[in-house]
Amino acid sequence: MLGDVVVAGLLIAGVALELFCVLGVAVMRGPLDRLHYTGPAGVGALLIAGAILAREGFSLIANKGLLVAAFFLVTTPLLTHITARAARLRERGQLDIPPPEGPAEP
Repeated sequence: MLGDVVVAGLLIAGVALELFCVLGVAVMRGPLDRLHYTGPAGVGALLIAGAILAREGFSLIANKGLLVAAFFLVTTPLLTHITARAARLRERGQLDIPPPEGPAEP
């Protein structure tokens, strides 16, 4: 009984977070604004994998769910950064990194 409530809570939270991310990507105008909503998608995948783990225990399907969630948590920031750099490069033609602040070294 309590286990079903935990599973339902994790599943609802995970799906709600994923829907929020999709809605944010669909509504925002620019590519850099859209990227802000792709970050929490990895956390939503972790919540869904937690629901599978709570329901099935450590089984083959739960292990695969946790592996996919871990993959999303590791790769989402990397892909977001790469996509932002590509969008900036396409928009400006170069990355034009500003010089470091502070006194110049001799």
